[in-house]
Amino acid sequence: MFGYDIGISGGVTSMDDFLEEFFPGVYARKHKAKEDNYCKYDNQGLQLFTSSLYLAALVSSFVASKLCTKHGRRLTMQAASVFFLAGVVLNAAARNIAMLIIGRILLGVGVGFANQVCSIYQAVPLFLSEIAPVRIRGALNILFQLDVTIGIFVANIVNYLVSNIHPWGWRLALGLAGVPATMLCLGSFVIAETPTSLIEREQLIEGLAMLKKIRGTGNVDAEHQEILHACEMARQVKQPFRNLMKRSSRPQLVIAIAMQVFQQFTGINAIMFYAPVLFQTIGFKNDASLLSAVITGIVNVLSTVVSVVLVDKVGRRFLLLEACGQMLITQVAIGGLLFVNLRATNELQHGVAIWVVVLVCLFVSSFAWSWGPLGWLIPSETFPLATRTAGYAFAVSSNMVFTFVIAQAFLSMMCHLRAGIFFFFAAWIVVMGLFVIFLLPETKNVPIDEMTEKVWKKHWFWKRFMDEEEEERR
Repeated sequence: MFGYDIGISGGVTSMDDFLEEFFPGVYARKHKAKEDNYCKYDNQGLQLFTSSLYLAALVSSFVASKLCTKHGRRLTMQAASVFFLAGVVLNAAARNIAMLIIGRILLGVGVGFANQVCSIYQAVPLFLSEIAPVRIRGALNILFQLDVTIGIFVANIVNYLVSNIHPWGWRLALGLAGVPATMLCLGSFVIAETPTSLIEREQLIEGLAMLKKIRGTGNVDAEHQEILHACEMARQVKQPFRNLMKRSSRPQLVIAIAMQVFQQFTGINAIMFYAPVLFQTIGFKNDASLLSAVITGIVNVLSTVVSVVLVDKVGRRFLLLEACGQMLITQVAIGGLLFVNLRATNELQHGVAIWVVVLVCLFVSSFAWSWGPLGWLIPSETFPLATRTAGYAFAVSSNMVFTFVIAQAFLSMMCHLRAGIFFFFAAWIVVMGLFVIFLLPETKNVPIDEMTEKVWKKHWFWKRFMDEEEEERR
């Protein structure tokens, strides 16, 4: 549902029928032979079509927080799918920009409910982290990100197939977003609640029964007691958001927010949102640019599978650091090729353009097995239960803010910075690597409710923030 939306928006905004109806100025610039290559799509309204979803998701996610805690993960997912379906209908039937934007806002409310504090981007990762055995927690959680990448890939294929259906191909592309939303809605009636959520809401018998069911054994006393203790400690926290501001919560909060900010400043969503636009900028025709986006989508899916296989074997830090090196090289190489070869009005030589596509695929692959899935996995497994929902809400909020910023600014930044936009993202990747080296602890094979004792109190820097917790215990 979320992945399809990421992939579909870039393809739709590159389609002539869509541009001619809603953004005639962009359509005219696109077809002027001497128009600046880097500035063809520089339009705030066009960028708002993509970015408005994430601003709405940010606001609605805070409303979803209490719903998630009070009524559980399932109900929040159901609410998310209903809002999303309403947005799909408005977008597919849009007759003016207002209908487009309102539809995108409703999609954002759906994503916010599904994302933020409890539905998709919060309820689902929390759901997975809470039910997963510790030895495969990383792999199971990353299956969520794998579905996102599959959604992007399907959207790329849809864009390619409908691009020559005139004049309503773009409506079909937007309308098909209702398929995964319907799947989420129906699926949410089938899945079980997590034992943690049931016990947290004082459904103790049901919680114990569900724990035995998902573990496949009756020998769950130790884990059951851990959950009971964690829930009891959580009930004593009347203001979880205020509790997040305490010194002992700072390590998890800083890392959760930083992971989301860094995830966006790799430049990945700029590429995923606007891949067809980017490929048209470097000289591909419409069909070729959409096909290139399909290739990128395939790489994205396959590379996420690599993360599923390796994350619980080699650990989180190794994947993140390897990706920083690979992303840095590819961003600098793409920027260098465009700086040397792409001027305002010329076209890239075919061989150079192919190399750009190859480098984009290498960049996407490294992100897909690292910062993409781990940006969600790490925040979902590091917070204690008392602040887990609230802390993850801050993480997702940060992601939505900076996703909005990148979506709203990228085309304008490309117009003004030109090839330098890739050096801009490369500089951020250096910062990210240093952050992982010095401040991000390894969480592989650590039970989710033992992070404080086994991770934070033993980290060279973050252990100083645990003093407050010790004082409170005394």
